[in-house]
Amino acid sequence: MFWLELKLFLPGLFPPTVFMQINLRPWQMSDAETLAGIANNPRIAANMMDGFPHPYTLDNAKAFINAAVQVLPANILAIEVNGAAAGGIGIHQQTDIYRMNAELGYWLAEEYWGRGVITIAIKQMTAYAFRNWNISRIYARPFGRNIASAKALQKAGFILEGRFEKTIFKNGVYEDELVYAIRR
Repeated sequence: MFWLELKLFLPGLFPPTVFMQINLRPWQMSDAETLAGIANNPRIAANMMDGFPHPYTLDNAKAFINAAVQVLPANILAIEVNGAAAGGIGIHQQTDIYRMNAELGYWLAEEYWGRGVITIAIKQMTAYAFRNWNISRIYARPFGRNIASAKALQKAGFILEGRFEKTIFKNGVYEDELVYAIRR
């Protein structure tokens, strides 16, 4: 569990401090309505694989949670901020000759963007993954235009391994793919 201290500077006042408690935990069916509400955002869907539905309905949320809770140890977790689900993060071990690698994916409710939450979640998930799976490398593949995601990975200790031009086709547009990784 992490605490993130945010300083908000208001003109003419002493800067108040706001604390956010950030934790990763398994998804629960009681998260379904919250999940549907925060995931139903075109700005989130724009940076996700096509399998991430938009619009994101309550039925989508329930189906996702049902699937996520089937795996032990859990590889898809809720990002919890101050006791409520605020996003998701997952680790997916690869197979065959890539079996020592795992792909990291994540998203966060827009209200928490730019506040350091995802960097903390990435660090937590990285530590959790290296503890629970026999892997030597974790990688993430953000879109080239997603500068915030690239910065979060860098702050979490990931290194840019490559940039591949126009390998992603999303919403009728070709996009660059970045590959960031961290090793055990």
